[in-house]
Amino acid sequence: MNTADLGLPEEEGREAHRQEGGGGRRVGVPSTALFTDQYELTMLQAALKAGTAERRSVFEVFTRRLPDGRRYGVVAGTGRVLDAVENLRFDADVLGFLRERNIVDEETLDRLAGYRFSGDIWGYPEGEVYFPGSPIMRVEGSFAECVLLETVILSILNHDSAIAAAASRMSSAAGERPLIEMGARRTHELAAVAAARAAYVGGFATTSDLAAGFRYGIPTVGTSAHAFTLLHDSERDAFQAQVDSLGRGTTLLVDTYDVAEAVRTAVEVAGPELGAVRIDSGDLLLVAHRVRQQLDELGATNTRIVVTSDLDEYAIASLAAAPVDAYGVGTQLVTGSGHPTCSMVYKLVARAGSADPQDPLVPVAKKSSGGKTSIGGRKWAARRPDAYGVAEAEVVGTGAVPAGLADHQLLVQLVKGGEVLGREPLDTARDRHAAARAGLPLSANQLSRGEPVIPTEYVQGLSGN
Repeated sequence: MNTADLGLPEEEGREAHRQEGGGGRRVGVPSTALFTDQYELTMLQAALKAGTAERRSVFEVFTRRLPDGRRYGVVAGTGRVLDAVENLRFDADVLGFLRERNIVDEETLDRLAGYRFSGDIWGYPEGEVYFPGSPIMRVEGSFAECVLLETVILSILNHDSAIAAAASRMSSAAGERPLIEMGARRTHELAAVAAARAAYVGGFATTSDLAAGFRYGIPTVGTSAHAFTLLHDSERDAFQAQVDSLGRGTTLLVDTYDVAEAVRTAVEVAGPELGAVRIDSGDLLLVAHRVRQQLDELGATNTRIVVTSDLDEYAIASLAAAPVDAYGVGTQLVTGSGHPTCSMVYKLVARAGSADPQDPLVPVAKKSSGGKTSIGGRKWAARRPDAYGVAEAEVVGTGAVPAGLADHQLLVQLVKGGEVLGREPLDTARDRHAAARAGLPLSANQLSRGEPVIPTEYVQGLSGN
């Protein structure tokens, strides 16, 4: 049986993927210098003139709330952030554009020409879960270095984490049944590659997007569409052509015309060794039961059933009792299942009074009404377990970490002195997410609307260096 058609990667392929570091082929990433908002550069110009650009600064990425009704978030895109930081370079063409548009002055252009991030980045490792107030990423260095990273970091984390959260909910609803990511045609062509990566972190098994397979080593799948059936003079001819080309283990699409007739024809053409049939329309619950009964009566007891057609986590959950073996998900996944962003922000939380590395950090935070307040100070985070080892609180604090939480800290160093330390195989992030979700209270898996599954508690200490 061709298990790849069902989104089940062969073991040796998965192992090769692990050994390659989850990166597949190394693909050149263009300069990310202009993946930013103009005010990042104008702030740099003004800070250079004011003599404050070199002040040691700490920025943090966090969200004040989860998307409405969600119980946890998922950190995704960390590996892409590391690539973006490494590739933030202002080459001659970029500098020429900035000069032509008179966006910043020559002093600032000279500074940008030599830009290389040389600071430190800490963060929740990719695949970890997060909650309101979690310091998902902490960026430390001079103001001049750190301020330029705001937009690109938020762009990546907000998009990828939204997709991964939707994928996590879908994989939770699917249980042990594999999920196929197939949303490339429903989003921007480059966003589709990032979405496939984030979906894999969130628990999807495969993708239909070849660019995602090429870049990140994610297992890819795919067989045929309705157009292939319509191309041929009969459904039988189409099935025969596909089986002749791809083997009896392929997946045949059976809902172009009459489903029952198509299933009968599919088994006649491929025999009981037919790998799978795909259903893409109709009452999936009812049709799946009828198709399963028909396949069994025809002797194709090992032929599996794949369902597609605008699925989301709720539709997947409703099919839990149906004889379905795999799900293909597109639109709802790549749009975050109704929540395409996580509303993460990048805020200055501490800064020194000068460029002197010995100058102590001073907590800073804006005062605002309307739910946009933030807490100053460089923060740590830990997830406190209860007596059974289940998470009971996300503890966020400044100053010294309490002894009882020292072994439960969440942030890891991703960049040190400008050198990337945090690259890891994509499978590591995927496995980490499964473990992190398993460590939450059982109610985390509920699809009904609710509050975050654990509260965020704040511990105020002394904030220094």
